[in-house]
Amino acid sequence: MKDFFKNVFATVVGIALFFAIIGFFGFISIIGMLASGDSSVSVKDNSVLVLRLNGQLEERAEGDLMSELMGQVDASTIGLNDILEAIQKAKDNDNVKGIYIEAGMFSADSPASSHAIREALLDFKKSGKWIVAYGDQYYQNAYYICSAADQVWINPQGEIDWHGLGGTPYYLKDLMAKFGVKVQLTKVGTYKSAPETYTSDHMSEANREQVTQYITGIWQQMLTDVSASRKISKEQLNAYADSITMFNTTAEYQKQKLIDKALYYDQVKPEIRKLLKIDADKDINTIGISSMLATEGKKNKGEEVAVYYAYGNIVTQEAQNQIMGGGHSIVGVDVAEDLEKLSKDDKVKAVVIRINSGGGSAYASEQIWRAVTRLKEKKPVVVSMGGMAASGGYYMSCAANWIVAEPTTLTGSIGIFGMFPDFSGLLTEKLGVKFDEVKTNKNTTFGTMARPFNEEEMAVLNKYIQRGYELFRKRVADGRKQPVEAIEKIAQGHVWLGKDALGIKLVDQLGNLGDAVKKAAELAKLKEHHTKAYPAMAGWQEQLFKQAAGKGGSYLDRELRLTLGEFYAPFMQLRTISQQDAIQARIPFVLNFK
Repeated sequence: MKDFFKNVFATVVGIALFFAIIGFFGFISIIGMLASGDSSVSVKDNSVLVLRLNGQLEERAEGDLMSELMGQVDASTIGLNDILEAIQKAKDNDNVKGIYIEAGMFSADSPASSHAIREALLDFKKSGKWIVAYGDQYYQNAYYICSAADQVWINPQGEIDWHGLGGTPYYLKDLMAKFGVKVQLTKVGTYKSAPETYTSDHMSEANREQVTQYITGIWQQMLTDVSASRKISKEQLNAYADSITMFNTTAEYQKQKLIDKALYYDQVKPEIRKLLKIDADKDINTIGISSMLATEGKKNKGEEVAVYYAYGNIVTQEAQNQIMGGGHSIVGVDVAEDLEKLSKDDKVKAVVIRINSGGGSAYASEQIWRAVTRLKEKKPVVVSMGGMAASGGYYMSCAANWIVAEPTTLTGSIGIFGMFPDFSGLLTEKLGVKFDEVKTNKNTTFGTMARPFNEEEMAVLNKYIQRGYELFRKRVADGRKQPVEAIEKIAQGHVWLGKDALGIKLVDQLGNLGDAVKKAAELAKLKEHHTKAYPAMAGWQEQLFKQAAGKGGSYLDRELRLTLGEFYAPFMQLRTISQQDAIQARIPFVLNFK
């Protein structure tokens, strides 16, 4: 017995020591991160900015303490804001002579984000500096970006995947039926197709029409951009897309003008040395995105224009105690509070709201609309649309003074729906749960899990959804200074590309975030201005608190995304169906384009 207690004591002490050592190294890592975050990086003369297109592109990179402690910083997520800022700083820094892009397995959150990177690279070239790209394989999205380079190089045995745009929407109705679950639906908008995922087994004709329209528009933009850079006709690029280019030889790629040279990795550095005009035995000075961001940029001058980032699903409240967060969210009450603070901040002279959202809760969208309206009473508000600003994303945009969209932004989708999961089949037929009923009034048990809504109840819900649609439509009409009848013609849940939305007055200008900032400064009549990003990024203390509270799911969520791949989206759809608000203003946010 004495030996038993000795062994137990030794085990407990060993475990305690293990966690103490882990905690010590974690503390040292945190101290190191804090120290590095406060230091400024200097750029050596004749340097090259290295831009690695690898991992998942998101609207804004968020600090992730868990990833940093696990040694996986920048392993799977890249912030669009970081890439654009690093390119701009490299353009302005005389010591940076060029950009080297290394293509990998790169996934963008939207075509508009890829277009924004490409435009930033083209702007960089205006400085007279060079850009080269290299890859073993070029997936279509990465090739689209890299085609802006002066030279495109590839591994002699490499591949280019250039195939056009398409999608494979999935439908969960029959899967849910196997578990005795179905969805009761009420909606307004012929083109409002988000619920089809749960209520149908195929794409409706209206949805097929609009999806075909906007993916064709996106593809035409890609063809136009690549054609201009590579000096290949759009007709020829379409022919290449039809021929399954990934099985071509690099000699064929060169003949087709898709690349400039076929090089092995060890042959790349000598080529870069030639561009830098340095001897063959000299080291190449390189700088990565993180280090480029840490360099001193131009000094802030003039008045402040706030850039407020709002991206992800629109929700009424942050998910509680979820190990897997399911990505960033736009929390209605939080955004409203943040915008109120900006309205009261005398240092802030104008606000740009950067939106990348396919919508979500109609309640939260209305809350944010109200906050934008009140903010506009104090100072100019300009919306910069990213990949999507549709449905609820457009709801929160329409009150702004001015709206700027990318040509391939998905916007509009002015419509609303209600989805009501019916689990009674699962409970009664599959699990054998039995229900009885007792009540004092006719509709006391309205919404019970024991049964689906009846016809009379659905009629009430339909009326309620119709009222929500009419309110949404009026918000848009008031914000865009158009009669309701004019908005109705372009509403009905129809999704529009940014360049098409300009012609029907849903947006005011095509451009990027920089263009939106310039417009905000112009409306505020500022001679000089600088920008500051909001909301502030979470510090390590806040991240630790969120992890402890079960809210910090970003690390595990990204690991799940990497593990499940294309099955991640349907998994998260099923997982969160019962947590979504019943009344939604949302587009099909899982586009699944290939």
